[in-house]
Amino acid sequence: MRTLRRSLTTAALAAALTAGTLAAAPAAPAAENPHERGPDPTESSIEAPRGPFSFAERSVSSLRVSGFGGGTIYYPTTTSEGTFGGIAISPGFTADQSSIAWLGPRLASQGFVVFTIDTNSRFDQPASRGEQLLAALDYLTEDSTVRDRVDSSRLGVAGHSMGGGGTLEAASDRSELQAAVPLAAWNLDKTWSEVRVPTFIIGGENDSVASVSAHSEPFYRSLPGSLDKAYMELDNAGHFFPNTPNTTMAKYTISWLKRFIDNDTRYERFLCPAPDDRQISEYRDTCPHS
Repeated sequence: MRTLRRSLTTAALAAALTAGTLAAAPAAPAAENPHERGPDPTESSIEAPRGPFSFAERSVSSLRVSGFGGGTIYYPTTTSEGTFGGIAISPGFTADQSSIAWLGPRLASQGFVVFTIDTNSRFDQPASRGEQLLAALDYLTEDSTVRDRVDSSRLGVAGHSMGGGGTLEAASDRSELQAAVPLAAWNLDKTWSEVRVPTFIIGGENDSVASVSAHSEPFYRSLPGSLDKAYMELDNAGHFFPNTPNTTMAKYTISWLKRFIDNDTRYERFLCPAPDDRQISEYRDTCPHS
């Protein structure tokens, strides 16, 4: 924030003192959110395939990391806006990072450092994927070549299918995370009352692999009622909706991550009140957000 400072010439100051008319300087305006990044958002800006930030990417070999299988980091190239929030994203069962690669540029161009990861094995279960997401965040903030661009206090996780189940596991294990976004999540554990991380669950109405009735909906109901949380069900969507560019999913995911990782209340209006969107068959929330 820039503060306008006004100065009086020596002569003017003396005159004001003599006349007894020197008034107190006006109070400075309230401090702006130091984590806001980018211009004011609009419907079109968060629906666009690319946001306002130029970005680059770096591959991370599995041979250079511990606890997960490597991946790709996407990051804003500007250094003029300070550090950015970081997000690790896990693919689903039998998949690799290529299945979620579109999310890297989409989110990085909106002002995040994004790490799409490979898992140690394509068959890793949700609990393991949760541990790997956290290991990826630790690498991103402590050892990666872009660690100086990441604010280690503003981190989130996301994932598809068993990676979505792993997202819940990571949120359960590390309460200091700022946001979690499980996508078509699958997990045998249906109770998450211990989670303290703002969580946005997105399911597909016609998911036959992780049906919303058996997975996403019970996950949402089990989260604490006092938690900032939301549930979005995409109209007519199947299990693999996160594997190709999806404007509705991206729009509200961006809004959630901005709202809670960046504490950017400019995005609150896209989440509260509940969106009126033809692509959404159901939406639940705990608005207004704290």
